[in-house]
Amino acid sequence: MSDSPAITLQTTTIFSELVSVHPLSEFEESVFLDLLEHSLSLSVTEKKRVIDAVPTLSQFQIDELTKVFVDEREEFKKLLAKEGDTIKELVVKARDGWKQLGEIYAQERAQALKSGEDQTKIDDLKKSLWI
Repeated sequence: MSDSPAITLQTTTIFSELVSVHPLSEFEESVFLDLLEHSLSLSVTEKKRVIDAVPTLSQFQIDELTKVFVDEREEFKKLLAKEGDTIKELVVKARDGWKQLGEIYAQERAQALKSGEDQTKIDDLKKSLWI
């Protein structure tokens, strides 16, 4: 089953927008997201926590996370010859988890949009009733 280009683009856009706000640090967002996406040790929930925390992370924290992700990638590469099948399963799980995370953020956005529309309707109704 392949992802449709629209879903992949939408997911990439959502992730890019979420990590683009980081007033306390400077880093290449696309590299950071690639490292996070391909982390084989973090769960979907943990990856979400990292993305949600990006705006509040210091430069040191971003640098350390990046280092951990790079080190993790290197360690898994070393294990590939001996544990290839297990690592392939982890890669599939990580890919599916990233897709799931994109769906979670898409749902959150839809809910926020719906909530905003509902609040606008409430405000309009109050105005019409002079409340």
